[in-house]
Amino acid sequence: MASPGFGKRSAPDQAPRGRDDFAHLPTREAYIAAHIDRLPDGAAVDIKTLAKELPAYGQQAVSSALKALNDAGHLRRIRRVVGEGRTQWVSRWFFSRTARDNAWWDAFLLSTEGPPAAPAASAPPTGEPSQQPPQPQPQSTCSQAYIALATLGCSDPRLTLSAAECAALEALAAEWFARGITPLAFARILTHDLPDVVQCPGAFTRKRLIDRVPPLLPPAAQAEPAPPARPSPPRWMMECTVCGIPGPPEALPDGLCRACRGVEPPPDRPDPDDVRTRVTRLRAIARGGGSPGT
Repeated sequence: MASPGFGKRSAPDQAPRGRDDFAHLPTREAYIAAHIDRLPDGAAVDIKTLAKELPAYGQQAVSSALKALNDAGHLRRIRRVVGEGRTQWVSRWFFSRTARDNAWWDAFLLSTEGPPAAPAASAPPTGEPSQQPPQPQPQSTCSQAYIALATLGCSDPRLTLSAAECAALEALAAEWFARGITPLAFARILTHDLPDVVQCPGAFTRKRLIDRVPPLLPPAAQAEPAPPARPSPPRWMMECTVCGIPGPPEALPDGLCRACRGVEPPPDRPDPDDVRTRVTRLRAIARGGGSPGT
């Protein structure tokens, strides 16, 4: 079992376990995915541990398999702070037997872990030096309610909505979020106990939005003003599933860094033998009282 804060975390709303859960994957990836699926929450699922537990595959093979599981939507890896008032960063691996797309993973991590940490001095370095100024990214103008409706099909394909249906239902969904519902709870309530066939997803979703709207909570009782809280440190960052480099989610789309996506070659590293030779030479010079040029 991994140390507290580390290890596997099971994603919610997975399909029941079956014989063909990973039939869409190659043999190696399916075998490793089934092994991770059987592990309890909290178990270590890093590359070295899995290579020890699965003697048929070495670390390189396990690393390639984890990348494939990430690409298939079964795996995401993050780094977060453990405990209040602490600065210890640990890795967590979220696993889903049911394959999910990137939009589902983003919504899930936002609802369970909160907003990700912004790049700051207190956060661990990303390990990717910036070679060029960042290009401006287009900003989404979609509301939280619209995004929640648009991603319902990720939780259950029977509620896949068109753009026009999302726009028409946006006001109804916004009322849910005004009453404190979370994106994960929103998807769970609307997709629970669906009929085998949904003939008209838009009309069906409208009826559920009206019939199952959560209650309006009463205003909180007046209380003594609390003392100003100390600013909390950043709570979590995404990690590359393959190499473990941390960074904000937008820097690791689909859970992979630029190098592991093949966008750019990994940074050149000095040869270990050359480093040892240079260190040995410098030590000999220091003992002899000479200089590098002698």
